[in-house]
Amino acid sequence: MKTACFWLSLLAALPCAARDKKIADDLNVNQQYGEADVIVQFAADASDQDTRDVETKGGKLKVKLGSIEAFSLPVSSIQGVAALPNVVYVSPDRRVHKQLNYTAAAVNAGLAWQYGWSGKGIGIAIVDSGISPSADLLGGKKDSSRVVYSEAFGGLTGTADLYGHGTHVAGIAAGDGSASQGAMSGIARGADLINLRVLDENGEGSDSAVIAAISRAIELMKKYNIRVLNLSLGRPVYESYRRDPLCRAAEIAWKAGIVVVAAAGNGGRDNTFGNQGYGTILSPGNDPYVITVGAMKAMSTLSRGDDLIASYSAKGPTAIDHIAKPDLVAPGNQVVSSIGTGTHTLSSLYPQNVVSGGYFRLSGTSMAAPVVAGAAALLLEQNSSLTPDQVKARLMKTATKSFPSASFATDPVSGVTYASAYDFLTVGAGYLDIHAALNSPDTANRQALSPATVYDSSTRTVSMVADASVIWGSSVVWGSSVIWGSSVIWGSSVVWADATPNGLSVIWGSSVVWADTFTGGDERTSVLGEK
Repeated sequence: MKTACFWLSLLAALPCAARDKKIADDLNVNQQYGEADVIVQFAADASDQDTRDVETKGGKLKVKLGSIEAFSLPVSSIQGVAALPNVVYVSPDRRVHKQLNYTAAAVNAGLAWQYGWSGKGIGIAIVDSGISPSADLLGGKKDSSRVVYSEAFGGLTGTADLYGHGTHVAGIAAGDGSASQGAMSGIARGADLINLRVLDENGEGSDSAVIAAISRAIELMKKYNIRVLNLSLGRPVYESYRRDPLCRAAEIAWKAGIVVVAAAGNGGRDNTFGNQGYGTILSPGNDPYVITVGAMKAMSTLSRGDDLIASYSAKGPTAIDHIAKPDLVAPGNQVVSSIGTGTHTLSSLYPQNVVSGGYFRLSGTSMAAPVVAGAAALLLEQNSSLTPDQVKARLMKTATKSFPSASFATDPVSGVTYASAYDFLTVGAGYLDIHAALNSPDTANRQALSPATVYDSSTRTVSMVADASVIWGSSVVWGSSVIWGSSVIWGSSVVWADATPNGLSVIWGSSVVWADTFTGGDERTSVLGEK
């Protein structure tokens, strides 16, 4: 497939944002009767008068965060609300969904622990399916827990993890391995956890619940020193990140001083539009502020040198805005972590993934994100003055850039083989290295927004573009070198020769030649285990 054809087909599948539109395309406004749950965004922080203006049209306020408010609203009033002068966008209250022994070694966490860093005193907010009691989260005491705060949102009752996802994520970020004599330790094993439950027993939730949880994290930031927020969940991208309510909420947390880490998504095998898994990043991972994480496979060895990308890990660029994502990759395949007490949907559905001692094995970018969240907690324990942008810059600059030219993975159920290239839209800035990040002196006092990408059909080159004030510089061309400040962030151009199933070369530099097809498969099986 020629470069221009591939890139044009990719852009066709990732549409540009519509301008001057105040109602989301997926919001039905044609019904005369009925109610709709909507997210209303205002031009500035919503005033009491703004709220009353919507309420006079039948709106019932559910959640408020800065310029974002969630309402239950008569469908017949949606257009009237959109016409209010201070309203900039109205969208549905969409559904969101879920998305260590080798893991810690793979990111050099052990070296950080040797120097005494554990994330102690740092609060990590886990916005997920809840956290159930677990020996690894007790802090070494039978009568206490490092889960210092718990609350449920979106009409959910109770904060226990009925799905089995949130406890697993919390254990990766901050479990101390008590139930395994330390063998299954999480990354920041001394950090405090804030349990903000937004997903039900089936791993489902809503935009408004996530926004409410983020709002609570900001409110509790000083009380519990919440410096990191983990979002191992997501949904498809429907509009530009500038209007996406999940992205807007994540940015508010970021600007308040909280490092926001999001899972990239598990659509890397999706070839629905002939994109070979490219353009599958989920919201809010499509936001340029947040740290978006893809998944690597630790290959059941302590060495990181043989680790490979998980073929299901979502690839950039993001839909509509074409932001370069993911930002970096971390272990996310076959990760063993806490399951907690009680009955869980995942352990009932997949009993073969239960590991003795109260542990469970899961795969996905949902597992990779808390690895980075834990790493951020270690950095902030070491230097509490770091801003979210500085944390992101350190993690990306110090990420390992050494990868193979290509790799292949076979789904254990379907038998389908998938090929992966190691370009910047697959692995981002590289593979997380906690030890290197802790030894970085970088304190650049600038934004670390992920750049957008553009394709120039005349030169057949792809460039990053960003505001001149951003740390990336005004424009960077992907070619012989990519410079971020004084150091190379993604390294030299990479050549993949004769490495695809069709024997075609895949080259990223002045031109790109892509393999004709990557065969699709069952994504669910890849999330639970890739050989």
